[in-house]
Amino acid sequence: MVVTPGSDGMPPHEGWSSRTAFILAAIGSAVGLGNLVRFPAEAAANGGGAFVLFYIFCILLIGLPVLLSETLIGRFGQSSATISVRRMAEASKASRYWEGLAGMGVLGSFMILAFYCVIGGWVLYYIGLFGADLFASGVTGGALTGMSAEGIAAIFPALQENGLMMTGLDIAFVAITLYFVARGVAGGIEIVAVWLMPAFFILLLGITIYGAFNGAFTEAVVYLFTTDFSKLTGSVMLAAVGQAFFSLSLGMAGMMTYGSYVSREVNLAGTSAIVAASDTAVALIAGLCVFPIVLAAGLSTEGGLGLMFNTLPHAFQSMPGGSIIGLLFFIMVGFAALTSSVALMEVPTAWAREKFNTPRALTAIVIAGLAMALGAASAYSFSTLADFHPLGLIPLFAGETVFETLDSVTAKLFMPIGAILTSIFVGWIAERRLIDSQTGLTGGMHQFWRFLVRWLCPLVLSLILIVGIFPSVAGG
Repeated sequence: MVVTPGSDGMPPHEGWSSRTAFILAAIGSAVGLGNLVRFPAEAAANGGGAFVLFYIFCILLIGLPVLLSETLIGRFGQSSATISVRRMAEASKASRYWEGLAGMGVLGSFMILAFYCVIGGWVLYYIGLFGADLFASGVTGGALTGMSAEGIAAIFPALQENGLMMTGLDIAFVAITLYFVARGVAGGIEIVAVWLMPAFFILLLGITIYGAFNGAFTEAVVYLFTTDFSKLTGSVMLAAVGQAFFSLSLGMAGMMTYGSYVSREVNLAGTSAIVAASDTAVALIAGLCVFPIVLAAGLSTEGGLGLMFNTLPHAFQSMPGGSIIGLLFFIMVGFAALTSSVALMEVPTAWAREKFNTPRALTAIVIAGLAMALGAASAYSFSTLADFHPLGLIPLFAGETVFETLDSVTAKLFMPIGAILTSIFVGWIAERRLIDSQTGLTGGMHQFWRFLVRWLCPLVLSLILIVGIFPSVAGG
């Protein structure tokens, strides 16, 4: 394990044992449910290959520059996100209150953790569902044998209406996350990354190959990648920018926190490029994993959580070996959800640990307890608390439940504002000498990156913020 000297009375700072461990952890932080269901559906509905090309363009020009910016702040500060920003600000003779940009990210990560673990609980439920089905029906038959289409469609709504079960599943998922975060970087977080991310990729490729032989693979390729530039309207292009931004989990201090554990010898530009490329590859392969199965069953390809928890279970029923494929699919989703939740919990844990100088395990337990409490309110948002709208007096959040409010506040406000401020801080406020020493870029590439961070990223991210607050601007 790399250990860096502490300062300001802090204990020595933990670190990744290798560059590979950091890359896998960063990929695990970025790869989540949005890669598996949202991106393929967005691509198919909005121009196919044209959307994909523009999305990749956005990753290169918006996502990657901000990703590198966040990581270099963390590596410079070698501390929690807020202290890392403060140290860079003080070294640049700028106001220490710039640490507020990271503080917003820390709070945002905690809020996302609270409702994300509810979704993780759903994944646990479906792992159990398909595990029991495999035990009952065997390997060769289709999944959920004997159930009608209506019965399968009723599984997810029935789960959402059972607040007690949802809360129990949420607590279980938070507890699993806590186990790894409490064990530290090398003893817990790194283990999740080093073991689960390769297993995730193996399962993703394996199920994709299965779909190529047993599903409508050719139809899926045509459906996903037929290029139609006429569908690439202004609102669609802005959606592609937003997808690229959210896919990399930017603006929530995660990469600042993970970057603080990186050795000084690691080239941040190269590792950031690998993370962005891997995240994009997962999104592309996910479409070829999911849609051959869905199209072969003649079902709707509409994206979102309904595709995962309603459509796919029905599709697995008509596939050979559907029970085991369904089980492996949800285990794969569980791996992606866990690596993301570990990153989300680590952000506030690292902050609180250094803020209050408390042991890691105790700090993580407190954070987990608070996440469970807020997660319980989110879980009951689909039943008992369905009519409770915590920010109902604010038009932007009127009519939204606790679950929806947590999602909206972070996605529409905290994440874009955090990314905008990060770009401004790195591009305009921090001393150039400090930034140049961290990027790993030279010559023209460094100048181009600096142009993107100073000009293009703040402008485009501001558009995302404006459209999030005023959807009518994009015609939505």
